[in-house]
Amino acid sequence: MKFDDLKKLHQKKYRSDLGHFLVEGEHLVLELQKAAATHAHWNSSELYVTARHQQWRSPFPVNVISERQMQQLTDTKTPQGIVAVAPMPPAGGDANRQAVSPTRPERAIYLYEVQDPGNLGTVLRTLAWLGGFRCVLSPGSVDPYNSKVVRASMGAIFHLPIELDVPLQALPRRFARIARLDLHGECLPAAGFASFDCYLFGNEARGLPREALDGIDTQPFTIAGTGSIESLNLASAVNMCAYELNRMPTSR
Repeated sequence: MKFDDLKKLHQKKYRSDLGHFLVEGEHLVLELQKAAATHAHWNSSELYVTARHQQWRSPFPVNVISERQMQQLTDTKTPQGIVAVAPMPPAGGDANRQAVSPTRPERAIYLYEVQDPGNLGTVLRTLAWLGGFRCVLSPGSVDPYNSKVVRASMGAIFHLPIELDVPLQALPRRFARIARLDLHGECLPAAGFASFDCYLFGNEARGLPREALDGIDTQPFTIAGTGSIESLNLASAVNMCAYELNRMPTSR
């Protein structure tokens, strides 16, 4: 890929058109290299480094560039001098799919129009840590391959199946049992909470619109609190629910 094209990968349009995204910093590059050892999709990544990292050990081709060029590839104030260009995963996130034990079926976490890159990155990090999850994003959600989400995920984005632009109305065709997090529902921990295939979480400000749920059979659950404030942070809610699911025996 030409260097001028690499600079365009800061924009979602060009990430989609060119099929690649940027991975900045030593930790994230190490996570990408670790993922490449078990997921062949990532093996076509390339590395761009300044002179201070030219001895970096990598399974990827290494290109040495100037400090000025590195500034053009990064969006941080003090670049570490190492950036990978990674291929976008195929639709369905199969590049990151892990074998799931028959005793622990994979669960889907569906995020409706999540907007905050930090929230999404934190959710991805938790789901990858616990394992046995895939993240499904609605249309209108923040791009998981923008630099802020990639950094916030701390490399989880290379280890977790992620699906993009999945309409809410498509879920009943894929998942037999769907739960949703709501202010009004059965309080967690609830005995049947682990028996669902898909778990819905709404937008940070608007939640799940009632009209969008018409015709979709969902079971509401809530995280009990004192009610002193309006709601929980989205990432906090997902993380609590994922932890509950991870520790509860499944009845599926």
